Amino acid sequence: MQKNDWKSVAQIYQEGIDTDIATFETQVPSWEKWDSGHLKICRLVAEHEGEVLAWAALSPVSTREVYAGVAELSIYVAAESKGKGLGSILMSRVIEESEKAGIWTIQSSIFSENTISINLHQKAGFRIVGYRERIAKRNGIWRNTHILERRSTREF
Repeated sequence: MQKNDWKSVAQIYQEGIDTDIATFETQVPSWEKWDSGHLKICRLVAEHEGEVLAWAALSPVSTREVYAGVAELSIYVAAESKGKGLGSILMSRVIEESEKAGIWTIQSSIFSENTISINLHQKAGFRIVGYRERIAKRNGIWRNTHILERRSTREF
């Protein structure tokens, strides 16, 4: 993912926001805000003929040095591209690239209703490690999330 992909990435992100099951965000941030909150590694897009169809990125879970190898995954697929395997392809690449970069744990917090995302993560080796009930409100409605993580089998 490059800065010039942001317009397409932001559009896909907005589609996710509009589903009401993809994120607690209520509006797409500016490139600058998004950029400052995500790791510089593992920013990936899936493209076809120059059009961004899906994206994935990692965020740090903490600024503490001991958590340097732990990141949170965001992965979004454009509405018209769902069901084509792009999520699985990006997931595989994120795992591969993150391990090369020294990430030993990838975690995700997913709305309980978002079973497609939960299944995608589980197929990639993530396991459910927790459930958070009424963790936050989105549009005035309390939401529950599942916490999933994937630990690398590599030695770090």
